[in-house]
Amino acid sequence: MKMLELALGGALFAALSTPALAQTAPPRDGITPIVEGRVRYEGVDRDEPLTDADAVTARLRLGFEARKGVWSLLAEAEGVLAFADDYNDTNAGNGVEPFAIIADPANLELNRLQVQYRTAPLTITLGRQRINLDDQRFVGSAGWRQSEQTFDAVRAEGAVGPVRLDLTYSNAQRTVFGADAGPRESFDGEFVFLGAGLSAGPVTLKAFGYLLDFDEAIQFANSSDTFGLRATGAIPLAGHAPITIAASYARQTDAGSNPGNYDADYLALDVGGAVAGFTVNAGYEQLGADNGRGFQTPLATLHKFNGWADVFLTTPAQGLQDAYVSVGRRFANVTGLPGLNAVVTYHDFTSDVGGIDYGTEWDAQIGYKPGKFGVAAKYANYQAEGFSVDVRKIWLQLEWAL
Repeated sequence: MKMLELALGGALFAALSTPALAQTAPPRDGITPIVEGRVRYEGVDRDEPLTDADAVTARLRLGFEARKGVWSLLAEAEGVLAFADDYNDTNAGNGVEPFAIIADPANLELNRLQVQYRTAPLTITLGRQRINLDDQRFVGSAGWRQSEQTFDAVRAEGAVGPVRLDLTYSNAQRTVFGADAGPRESFDGEFVFLGAGLSAGPVTLKAFGYLLDFDEAIQFANSSDTFGLRATGAIPLAGHAPITIAASYARQTDAGSNPGNYDADYLALDVGGAVAGFTVNAGYEQLGADNGRGFQTPLATLHKFNGWADVFLTTPAQGLQDAYVSVGRRFANVTGLPGLNAVVTYHDFTSDVGGIDYGTEWDAQIGYKPGKFGVAAKYANYQAEGFSVDVRKIWLQLEWAL
């Protein structure tokens, strides 16, 4: 693994030293404060054996970014308070809790601390940082949770001619479970994220690779090599909004410390468009399975995929197929409700192996943004057939940022 990292790193940095496409100009010099807040109620109503749960939590992030020329320093602390504790925050030491899980423990931690070098052809970021790649299906910040997922890493981004390159080496995944989570606060290992993208007319193509080798025994089963392709684009329609398309294929194999032996495929297709003022998306996602092991994405923003009830944060041993349709709309010029928007999504879940009907789920969200504030209400309803139990969740949220 180390030889591979050195070879890949040397190749990328050599390539990035050649003339490249210009990137967005860096921000102006000076100090920019970071002040963000969020208050949220989350309620879980689910069938036995667990008890219903209620959580009222508040998050505050404070920090700054200081920039001078091509250099910048960013530091950010994150604190979470739990005002109601009738929920299982997943951390040990809080007593025996029969409650359902709400993964927002009280927490105080250094969320980000990074140094960045940024020029037109090359950006290098070193330190604890937020990394969101593509749609966050494989690597993301898990921003829905109160404590963010970050990475101790060095990342290089640049371009060689029309090809965009992105290389990251990380030795720690800083999880959403917080400073009191014991060994789950941070999963150490060697993680390499590779990306090379090319725009061809209305279509963007990207080849990617994610090489994960965990140090902790509880994560050995998630050590894997994943390589794939992703295509995104828009098909113009005369007199109408374009049709958007996003498609991905990947293959995952066991690697490093993984005791298993499997080869699993990943497929995803999402097609979207506008109809009578509504935005409509239909899609299909398949996380395959092989030898009793499902395709896993342990560094992803998992809440974003396969239903907001979070039943499928870990892919079942028989794999997962998710067919969904989503309808949304933005409502302009509604008095007192600036930026009003709503979305409803329906999922049908089945296994990839064995033809098992897992269940169905309805998700809905409505929100608006008065000034620097954001207000949202969100609902999820999973109806079990052959997997897990019925789960209903509701969220009420207020957030703001300077």
